[in-house]
Amino acid sequence: MTVKENVDQVRDLRNETGAGIMDCKRALVEANGNLQTAKDLLRKRGFEIARKKSGRDVKEGQIFSYIHLGGKIGVLVEVNCETDFVARNSEFQQFGRDVAMQIAAAHPFFVSREEVDPQWVESEKEVFRSQVKGKPAKIQDQIVQGKLEKRFEEVCLLDQKFIKDEDQKVQDLLTNLISKLGERVVIKRFRRFEIGRE
Repeated sequence: MTVKENVDQVRDLRNETGAGIMDCKRALVEANGNLQTAKDLLRKRGFEIARKKSGRDVKEGQIFSYIHLGGKIGVLVEVNCETDFVARNSEFQQFGRDVAMQIAAAHPFFVSREEVDPQWVESEKEVFRSQVKGKPAKIQDQIVQGKLEKRFEEVCLLDQKFIKDEDQKVQDLLTNLISKLGERVVIKRFRRFEIGRE
């Protein structure tokens, strides 16, 4: 591989993942120049960094707002981090704005699966069970579970496909941000308002 090819690959990997230059170089060396393998390595490392930071306190942050064109839909979302320094960071700010826009467009009910009410899950399962009556008993549970997974992807913010890049979920966006900033970041809560809807 020529120096030019190497520089181009590092640049491409950095543009696609947002990881640091040295992290991109190391990932490409480890992946023997394979761009997709390097991306996978960086994604795994991002998850590892996020997992290690999951116990830290997040007492700083910001409330972001988004008003959809014409003022028919509005969103407030609280995004927390560990320090005021990170709360003012441009990437943190962009993430907050993107999340507010995501909530306006995709209308999630919950931030994550962990906050879903078990009664809600049971009522959804009941609906799905009624839809698979008559199918062989051994596959009914599999179908119900598959439908429930699909439902989580619709109603849980972190499970949703990111509206600006459907190859990523919102969770991927959050994990990449934590990896880049080196701090725990949490989407604490949100409220979506729409004219004419409760």
